[in-house]
Amino acid sequence: MQQQSSVGTRSLSASRAEMSEILMPNDTNNLGRALGGRILEWMDVCGAIAGRRFAERQVVTASMDHVDFLAPIDVGDVVTVEAYVFDTGRTSMDIKVDVTAERPSEGDRRETITSFFTFVALDDDEKPSPVPDLVCDSQEERELRDSALQKRREHRAALAEEFE
Repeated sequence: MQQQSSVGTRSLSASRAEMSEILMPNDTNNLGRALGGRILEWMDVCGAIAGRRFAERQVVTASMDHVDFLAPIDVGDVVTVEAYVFDTGRTSMDIKVDVTAERPSEGDRRETITSFFTFVALDDDEKPSPVPDLVCDSQEERELRDSALQKRREHRAALAEEFE
């Protein structure tokens, strides 16, 4: 996706966003587990925050890749959503969003959901606007970027195989 931008550079760490919620009964199904739509909403919001921090302007969701629900989230769990930009185009940003759930009283923390979102930056007229180029200032940032790029490639390859 990488294309040159005319608005400078920003680091992966400049985009990082994290938010936490307690899964309440209104956010659950009849089994006391998270409603997928509620968690997707939180993921979209966290991804938008990461995109806004990175682009320093308003963003809109352009797409969301396949979502992997890895483990259930139960009522009362602390849900943490984390997001960061891992690739950029001229006006778009690819953002990895991960969700974990934990029971602090039990010392239990587990990965529950992961997905990739694409957001587009907007100018004051709500037209697509250039975004900075992504730079990775540390080995940790390079590893996060490379891991996200690899996982997205694997997701897309798996989906392509399903449709062959």
